[in-house]
Amino acid sequence: MRSPWLAIDATTPPAARARVVRRAWERYLDKGDAPSVRRPIADSWRRSHAAGIDPTSARPSACELAAHEAAALWEDHPLATMVPLIRECLNGMNDIHLLVISDADGRLLWIDGDPHLRLSAAETMNFAEGALWSEAGAGTNAIGTALASNHAVQVFAAEHFAEVVQLWTCSAAPIHDPATGRLLAVIDLTSRLAAAHPHCLTVATATAAAVEAELRCRLHERDAALHARHLERLTSRPGPAALVDGAGRVVAEHPRGALDGARLPSPLLAGQSALASGERLEVEPVGPDAYVVCVLAPTRPAAANGGMLRLAMLGRDRVEALVGERRIELSRRHSEILALLCTHADGMSSEQLGAALYGDVVVPSSVRGEVSRLRRLLGGWIDTDPYRLTAGVQSDLTDVQRRLHDGEIGAAAVAYKGVLLPRSEAPGIVQERETLDRWLRHAVLSCGDLECCWTFVESAAGRDDLTAWKSVLTSLPFHDPRRSRAAAEVGRLRELRAV
Repeated sequence: MRSPWLAIDATTPPAARARVVRRAWERYLDKGDAPSVRRPIADSWRRSHAAGIDPTSARPSACELAAHEAAALWEDHPLATMVPLIRECLNGMNDIHLLVISDADGRLLWIDGDPHLRLSAAETMNFAEGALWSEAGAGTNAIGTALASNHAVQVFAAEHFAEVVQLWTCSAAPIHDPATGRLLAVIDLTSRLAAAHPHCLTVATATAAAVEAELRCRLHERDAALHARHLERLTSRPGPAALVDGAGRVVAEHPRGALDGARLPSPLLAGQSALASGERLEVEPVGPDAYVVCVLAPTRPAAANGGMLRLAMLGRDRVEALVGERRIELSRRHSEILALLCTHADGMSSEQLGAALYGDVVVPSSVRGEVSRLRRLLGGWIDTDPYRLTAGVQSDLTDVQRRLHDGEIGAAAVAYKGVLLPRSEAPGIVQERETLDRWLRHAVLSCGDLECCWTFVESAAGRDDLTAWKSVLTSLPFHDPRRSRAAAEVGRLRELRAV
């Protein structure tokens, strides 16, 4: 039995098959059923109809991105470096086919092939970089249907829902990120009807497999490099520990099975985290997108304390403490101590706290003296041996961390009033400040929520972030009045970089 994902066999003349499919398409428009159409196409027609696609429109797809915006997205896309491999896999096919890559949303980012064929496709059906070819954007087509079904598919002639596309045939296969399993892109072969052949789908599928294999090789190489770089730190931990990448994927464990194969939340929070099982973890950033995660032994609960201590430390040079109705602005050093204890829920020894405050030159007596004065000022909110905050202490820092950990990205962006103690040069504060800023930025840019991104670029942390502004610009609809502001900010930041 022929695969339902294949449009045509090698023995059927394309023109004869096109006439049969055309009659089925006309019946669907007239009566709403498609008994002779293969299941993936019939399902796609129903989705296209439900999405409000006009099958008689002269322009089936919208220009989602301007040419320079599509070029900028392609420049940063993981498949941009795969072009030599893709051309090698499809060697000779670009004479009569267009070689196309879309992103996971169906936006065309790269098209290669005969210039006359490219021009014809662009003029007749808006098949050009920046156009949206998801099913919701253009109706049934190989790229959009491969995305909707997460399966390689060939779409031929009048199987395309939009009539203007029915002079073409296309074969597309999805490509997945080996680290996360998420859909990354679609590779597509598009040609005139006369060039239709079942082997086109085979070639597209094989090319997608080759690209995924290369991505896996590169991932293994990165894993090996991470393992070699951090092996000593991993094996020196007193308890079970794991090396984890930025996607929450376990790269190495010591001993084997330390995290029992669990995938951790992404991005990770420096400090304390937890598994679904309830096991408590200590997360230490050891490089860009790399963490050592230690499984902590159970510890006694922090002592209860009457009332509540509320700390404000984001976007401020000094911590403001609210104890009942009393407000206290703390010294720079006391502010740093409280910020560090907020990020180390299991506590810090005097040596650890001293290293985080002063660097290599640590005088434990100085640390003990500072903490003693702080305890006299605030009361019994700080435990000793080790130093840690008791129950009943809240802070804007831990609020943002908790919201990020729970996936409440928009709420975290609103709560993020600025970087942690911006003028502090204490090594531990610098590390925590950069970790939180990087975590929030990564979460905002990867969440796919336009309003979150807008909140971020309007904040002190995101105001001068060119990548974030570019993301907002490419996401805003053309009619949105904020688009001109985003374009102006992108221009301003590009000029600053050029200086």
